[in-house]
Parts: sequence; C-alpha cells; structure tokens
Amino acid sequence: MARAKAEASHEKVGAVLDGRVRKSREHDNGASGVTVTRETYWAEAETRLMEEIISRGNMQKAYNRVVSNKGAAGVDNMSTGHLKGYLQTDWPRIKEELLNGTYKPQPVRKVEIPKPGGGTRMLGIPTVLDRLIQQAVHQELGPLFESGFSASSYGFRPGKSAHQAVQAAREAVTSGLRWVVDIDLAQFFDRVNHDILMSRVARKVKDKRVLHLIRSYLQAGLFEGGIISPRTEGTPQGGPLSPLLSNILLDELDKELERRNHTFCRYADDSNIYVRTRRSAERVMTSITAFLETRLKLTVNQDKSAVDRPWKRIFLGYGMTYHRTPRLKVGEKALERIKSKIREISRKGRGRNLKRVIEEITPILRGWSNYFKLSEVKKPFEELDGWIRRKLRCILWRQLKRPFTRAKKLMQRGVSEERAWRSVLNKRGPWWNSGASHMNQAFDTSYFTKLGLLSLLNQFHRFQHTT
Repeated sequence: MARAKAEASHEKVGAVLDGRVRKSREHDNGASGVTVTRETYWAEAETRLMEEIISRGNMQKAYNRVVSNKGAAGVDNMSTGHLKGYLQTDWPRIKEELLNGTYKPQPVRKVEIPKPGGGTRMLGIPTVLDRLIQQAVHQELGPLFESGFSASSYGFRPGKSAHQAVQAAREAVTSGLRWVVDIDLAQFFDRVNHDILMSRVARKVKDKRVLHLIRSYLQAGLFEGGIISPRTEGTPQGGPLSPLLSNILLDELDKELERRNHTFCRYADDSNIYVRTRRSAERVMTSITAFLETRLKLTVNQDKSAVDRPWKRIFLGYGMTYHRTPRLKVGEKALERIKSKIREISRKGRGRNLKRVIEEITPILRGWSNYFKLSEVKKPFEELDGWIRRKLRCILWRQLKRPFTRAKKLMQRGVSEERAWRSVLNKRGPWWNSGASHMNQAFDTSYFTKLGLLSLLNQFHRFQHTT
C-alpha cells in the first residue's frame, strides 16, 4: 500500500514536470555518482540542451534525487517536503523562464563548517528549487564531459571512488615512483575564476540559455545575516553542480599532466604526482604551480603543499608504509578525527544509559571502518578499540559516583571485596581508573560486545579475509 502511494505521488510530480517527452539517456547521477550507458554527445546539444534538461524524464529523475537526499532549506526556508506542492502551481512559469533564458536563481545561504585540519569551509546552500534545476542540469551535462575526463581523476565521477584513487597511488609507489608532489589548492571552491570556468564549459555546451543559467548560479548572491553579497569568483560547495564544474576546470590540469606523461592521482582538488627522484619532484612542483596560477588563476597553498616521500604524506585519509610494496594504513589525522567525534558523544553520555551511547557511536564506527577497509596495518584498529572501551569505562565510573556504589558494582562483576574497596579509595581520577586493571576485569571486552559495541579489529580481520 505504502509503495503504491509513493509511486502514485511520483507519477503526479512527473505529470507536473512535463516537457518534451522523449527517452532520457541512462545517466542516473547526482553529486555522488552516475551511470553512463549511451553516447555522451548528441546532435541536439548544440542548440536544444535546455529542452533536454527540462524534459519530463530528466526532471522526474532530478526530483527523485533531490527528495531522497533531503538536505537543509535555502534562503526561502522551503523543505523538500513542500517542493511537490510548489511545483504543481509554479512549474509552468519556471519552465517558461528556463526556456526563455530569463530564470534567476535565488541567493545561496552561507554556512561555515569546521575543517578537519583547522579553519572553516564555506558551504552555499541553494534553495530546494535551485537544487532541483541544478540536478537536472548536472544529469545532462555529465555525459557531455565524462568521456573526456582523465582516467586518473577519481572524484565525483561514475564508477570512480576514493578507494580507487588510494589504490592507484600505492601502485605508483610500488612501480618505483617513490617521490610525491603533493599539491594543495588554497580555498579552491572559493576562488574559481568564473570566466575561465565558463570558457571550458562553452567548449561543449553551445546552448546559450544553459550557459547563461550556469553563470547565473555561479554569480548568485551569498546570503548571510540578512545581507546578500554579490559573488565574482568561486563555486561554493553545497549544490549538485559544484562537483562537476570543479572537474571541468581541473581537467585542464589533468590534460597538462598527461601531456607530460606524469603518473598522478586527483580526487577533486587533492592532487598527488609521483616521480622517481627528488630533483624531478621539485621541478614538477615549480612548473605545475606556475601552470595553475597563470593558466587557471588558482593559488597553491605553499604551507600544505610539499615534495616528500609518499609514506610521510596523507592522501584521502590514508597513509602507507615505506616498504618496496607499501601497505596502506589509517592516517594519524583520521584517527584524531574519529576520537574527537567519540569524545563529543561521550561527554553527552554521562547521564545516559551506556547502551544508548553505544548505539550512537556504532554507525560512526561502521562508516569509519568501511572507509578504511583497504588498510593493511591492524595496529590503529586495535588501539582505537581499546581507547573506545576505556572511554566507555570512564562513563561508567563517573555514573557510579559514590565509593560504595562503585565497590558494589565491581564486586557484582567478579572483583574481590578487598580489591574493590582498595580500587574505589585510590583517590585517582575517572580516566586513570577506566584504564586500571580492576575496571578492565569487571568490564572486559565481552561486556561491551553484549551491549552491541562494534569491534574495529574484527572489522579489520573481516576485510582482510574478504580481500
């Protein structure tokens, strides 16, 4: 019954989002992934790309993607749940504006989030309507550019992933390329030159209405604190179009590296170039920095970029060992980030049932372990397991509060009366006691396993067995 209602609802939206009814290419994509099964260029792209974008099939697919992604509201406070009703009344007008080239996007809502390495990253949250239109444009532009992208580009592409990028990096080092040019672009998404980007888009997109629409999205104002600021550069993260546009611009870098026969891995704005000698690496760093700053008007962050050994750098959260055939491992910063998340949850968990705390951290641990499933070094998993159990014991120790309650609980868990009282009267703090032998005996690994705590070490062994 529920499924029938959902299908009926989608059919109703599809009827509203009617345009030229023709078969849309199989390119079910979004900001995360797509699938291409037909030619990536077609004759009508010259002048009738907008008609393809607003066709019923393409708009229906875009609507389904935006609604399933949910996401925060933009400056108009409209949620994805209210989008259908709005389209039922306003889509004919919006469609006409898109066809005439007069549609004007609303400003994006500025949001700043902390970056793992310090500082903040700016997001620009478009309205749900603009996310719908951007998604529809993304689905049609993707096939146009995808076939021309480099095989060494792994970010935001169909059939490509961060795991593939990390594996390619290891293969490069295994082949003897044991120096890396690690290039970090300073505030890349905030400093994209609009004219340079649009000139790259215009190489394949000839429909002037689509070009005008994309430039309108690039120049849409930034709403913060009741003030709308104009934008002259950058493509803020937060909309479905931003990842594709970044790949279109940085494809120029890929082509230059391929022209020079360099081995490289690029994931969005993270680029690693692998060479045999330090001298070659320094020469590449100098020449590619000049290329980026003169040809693409991008700034290389000299503080974070470096020429170094691959095992001294981190790529997409992974490090590697120095062996001739390197083994992948979890990077130090990734360990600190996961610990920071668990600390935050454990601070909130002092007044809650321990099982609830474990239920909250389990999805985080599962996602983290799945991302680092390529790791071949077990020590970080083992140590993180022990650290998490100690944090949970610390919560328990704090919750028990009084010496009598603590001694009683320790005795219930199998600790002798004499040792229990000696332990609770040791005048040590919660963190020291959570790592002491009496707490480890009373609340061992099996205790937390029964409460549902995911073992990262077991996950590591499972992934090793699978691979």
